[in-house]
Amino acid sequence: MKPVVRFALAATCAAFVSVASAKQVPDPLKTRAYIDHAWTTLTRSMDDCSALKDTKVKTHPVLYLPANLPTPPELAQVKAHCNVDVHVLPQAIDQLGELAPTTLPKQGLLYLPHPYVVPGGFFNEMYGWDSYFIVLGLVADHREAMARDMVDNALFEVQYYGAVLNANRTYYLTRSQPPFLSSMIRAVMDDPASFRSKNEARAWLARAYPLAVRDYATWTRKEHRAGDTGLARYYDYGGAAPVLEFSDSTYLQGVIDWLIAHPSQGPGYLVKSAQHPDAAETARLKTTSCDIEASRVCAGAWSHGYRLSADYYLGDRAMRESGYDTTFRVGPFGGSTHQYATVDLNSLLYRYERDLHDFAGQLGNAADATRWASAADARHAAIDKYLWRADKGMYMDYDFVNGKPSDYNFVSTFYPLWAGVASKSQAESLRGRLNIFERKGGLQMSDHASGAQWDSPFGWAPTNWLAIDGFEQYGFHDDAQRLAREFTGTIDRSLADDGTIREKYNMVSGNADVKISAGYKANVIGFGWSNGVYLKLQQLLQAKSSSAEAAP
Repeated sequence: MKPVVRFALAATCAAFVSVASAKQVPDPLKTRAYIDHAWTTLTRSMDDCSALKDTKVKTHPVLYLPANLPTPPELAQVKAHCNVDVHVLPQAIDQLGELAPTTLPKQGLLYLPHPYVVPGGFFNEMYGWDSYFIVLGLVADHREAMARDMVDNALFEVQYYGAVLNANRTYYLTRSQPPFLSSMIRAVMDDPASFRSKNEARAWLARAYPLAVRDYATWTRKEHRAGDTGLARYYDYGGAAPVLEFSDSTYLQGVIDWLIAHPSQGPGYLVKSAQHPDAAETARLKTTSCDIEASRVCAGAWSHGYRLSADYYLGDRAMRESGYDTTFRVGPFGGSTHQYATVDLNSLLYRYERDLHDFAGQLGNAADATRWASAADARHAAIDKYLWRADKGMYMDYDFVNGKPSDYNFVSTFYPLWAGVASKSQAESLRGRLNIFERKGGLQMSDHASGAQWDSPFGWAPTNWLAIDGFEQYGFHDDAQRLAREFTGTIDRSLADDGTIREKYNMVSGNADVKISAGYKANVIGFGWSNGVYLKLQQLLQAKSSSAEAAP
């Protein structure tokens, strides 16, 4: 591999600074030009020294190889060129969570064999669910080789790290992200330009299928089961401890302070504690909170006489696997995520099961196809039983610990449209709930202004795409086109304002005016999934425009 010289992401901003300074009129062509340039600035590979940079964990760069992978010979050159330490993981990994990252001397980058597109900013690795929307954009942009590389990297993660990871860093070896692997495979398989022949496509699918089955199995392990509902929950195998990517305790101190200031909204996440506990209290905190002797961040997670409970830490980790970090839909700061069967996860798993059914059929495996059809039917029934709220006309999350549905309106209610799990009457009902979420700039996450980034008034590319594509699939073409125009218009206006594409937007103002008071406050520039979704929405709008012009 030859070292690849890439412009920093700042170059993208600089290239478009004239757009911002001149207060340009929103122009889709300029947005398109930005995205063309961004594919290059956001591409990483193992021979690219910039891939090793991790602003979340500021240590000397370390690259880890799977224990059961022969060392690629080109890594010797990378080691010298990038001044990186190359280590081999201490064991082979069959399942997610088998290797505890805390046992490694340093946290580092996990090897991937192919180039990949990162989201942007401090997200400088290949992320799980981001990659699906990036793959959609790459396919739409006729960058088939890169799209296939992304999927092959995801399959590599399953083979050598146990599942599709949150991202390819060692501290993510305990959790996945929303399961889109089968949809990534389908996106590549459905693109005729991805393979030279049908035989090549079938051979690739034959290799991908068992790995997809293995990734799917992550979500049916007992830890991921939502009680006896037949549904799944998010769960991180790292235990009741702060996540390792925290550089300090600031975020956790902010959670404590918020809970103290809102006592009526705190679901028992606080534990009374001394700032510097004695030996007896330190021992108790290992089960009631976290191990202050094992984690500097845990030790610092104290404010005004309180620490966070062990159950909060389990929920916080599950919330991060969900991708919705942070929302208040399942407790403040998502601290009860592990107690819920969520609409989004189970819709994705239904789609996964339907995809595996189709893949098995294409490969001539009738027994497997029947098994996946049965699994999908069972999940469909459970979704209708526990997640469909006929009284609300919406799908809503279910608290399986306390045996009651949530009343929190969340945009994931539209996921069943994308997954194909909704009946015609359910789809009609969901269409009637658009007013809860639709604003000038597109679909906001919820109608709760919690101050968190995954709540009102903020909107994100992935959730807008899944809803829009779902409405399109169910024949609500006017709604899909209107929503597509709203969200692409938001991206166009924002780029005209400051010359960038962002990870999230303000749906009320229809621009990137994002002011967050609870949790993470940055609005990162890049941005991989916004780029991909923009291209898919433009593709949808252009297809409808072309069909309208062709109509007699």
